[in-house]
Amino acid sequence: DPTRGGVASALNEIAEASNVEIIIEEAALPIRVEVQAACEILGIDPLVVANEGKLLLVVSGRIAEDVVRYLRRRKEGRHAAIIGHVVSGRPRVVLRTSIGGARILDMPFGEQLPRIC
Repeated sequence: DPTRGGVASALNEIAEASNVEIIIEEAALPIRVEVQAACEILGIDPLVVANEGKLLLVVSGRIAEDVVRYLRRRKEGRHAAIIGHVVSGRPRVVLRTSIGGARILDMPFGEQLPRIC
């Protein structure tokens, strides 16, 4: 549940609880253009802001594409995407950037935007 702390928080919690490394692809993240623009204007990372009404699933690679196809057939799942994969390693989240680099996606501290609801 990426509601508090966003995708970065949720993925770090999964990595810690499962003792695995999660590698995500920046280019695969379904971030709306308007959200990306607002985050750039405000100087915040869209991966650490609240994502209410969103769901992160970790499924076997063998069925991942089937799960995405199933979700996309529904209005609520139309933006479903495979954003990365899990490997053995120390618990952490690695973001592969769209320009070919990589960075550790740390657990966020505090909230970048206060909740208004």
